[in-house]
Amino acid sequence: MNSRFLRSLALVGAVSLLPISTAALSQVDAGSAREISDIIGVMQRIKAFYVDDVDDDKLIEGAISGMLSSLDPHSSYLNERSYEDLRTQTDGEYGGLGLTVTMEDDAVKVIAPTADTPADKAGIKAGDYITHLDGKLIYGGTLDDAVEEMRGEPGTDITLSIFRPGRDKPFDVTITRAIIDLQPVKWDVDGDVGVITVTTFTDGAGNDVVDAMRAIEVKLGHKPLGYILDLRSNPGGLLDEAVNVSDVFLNDGEIVSQRGRRRADTLKFFAKPGDFAGGLPVIVLIDAGSASASEIVAGALQDRHRGLVMGERSFGKGSVQTIVPLTDDTGLRLTTARYYTPSGRSVQEGGIDPDIRVPQLSDPDYASRTNIRESDLRRHLINELAADDKTLEQDQKDDPRFAMTPDELKAQGIEDFQLHYALETIGRLGKSAQARAAAPKVKAAVTAKN
Repeated sequence: MNSRFLRSLALVGAVSLLPISTAALSQVDAGSAREISDIIGVMQRIKAFYVDDVDDDKLIEGAISGMLSSLDPHSSYLNERSYEDLRTQTDGEYGGLGLTVTMEDDAVKVIAPTADTPADKAGIKAGDYITHLDGKLIYGGTLDDAVEEMRGEPGTDITLSIFRPGRDKPFDVTITRAIIDLQPVKWDVDGDVGVITVTTFTDGAGNDVVDAMRAIEVKLGHKPLGYILDLRSNPGGLLDEAVNVSDVFLNDGEIVSQRGRRRADTLKFFAKPGDFAGGLPVIVLIDAGSASASEIVAGALQDRHRGLVMGERSFGKGSVQTIVPLTDDTGLRLTTARYYTPSGRSVQEGGIDPDIRVPQLSDPDYASRTNIRESDLRRHLINELAADDKTLEQDQKDDPRFAMTPDELKAQGIEDFQLHYALETIGRLGKSAQARAAAPKVKAAVTAKN
């Protein structure tokens, strides 16, 4: 494996690299010999009595996959094809649709579409089930097979049959594949507010956020009232970049800690001196598709009282997966640690609860659509502090501030209610901060005049 690939493997909620050590392997005690003998016995009986000839490699791969899938939703065996897919993803560019998916009860379920990709533009939503690809039933197949079929030559079409909870009937969506060139950071200016969207935490995301802030100041000709950091539908990425993006807005202190089974496995990451935003107000937007690295940033800014977190509860992916190589082109994706916010919270299962809960009212399917989160996945790691999402959603629906319909919002020119609400809030916060900054100067001037 080349060095660039190894660097890209250090992903929060995805993978990091772990060498195999004799000490670690020695933990497999002699008592396991009987269980291993049982596995060999099963293989022998399958080869002797199964209706068709079965290849040894297929049986061994199935045994390994079964062991890992019994642990949690994120541990898995990486055969040659899966390893190559991982390389493709970490390159940050591939032909496909731009979907993060999982397997639930033998069905492919959408975790979130990546912003500005073909799937996002076609209206695919978190929580959708994909039942057919080009009319072919994929229920009961493997996730790898489904992902491979959705990828393909840019410019070619594929039809997805979608079942969306809350809709009476399934429907088809035809999407044109494109190069998914993951641009981690985008920026815009709305009034006097800088809006920075981080779609994924690939290499250089922290520097890109700084560049975006500089560009915003140049466009405005002065500092903005504040910044909105949009992490909605961001599935995660590099741990280093989650730390770097957090560090842009922090002056010091802990950002995140990573804790494994042994105390010696604990790692802590800290901010370096210097808040590049200069103390300006910050709002972090999150939703049910904000996972892993996104939750690290939101949790760090929330715990350090540096940013106001707004939107909906995040995905709740608080575990770290590690790639343990087996051969040059196969390996294990193994859950090896949990990560914690500066206050010691584990976001596993419960996610990050926003300071201000704002539903996406501009989504016509908001009221009926069920979001998928880590807590919905089978065999997920348990966190006893998990939130009661039904209560949170009911609170949102009963809030009189959130009574407008999508059509009413559209009539007012509001296409993105969460962003609109954040812009209004950051505007008020920014003007208040300016007034407070100006107050001492006014007092000093009056004193001098008297």
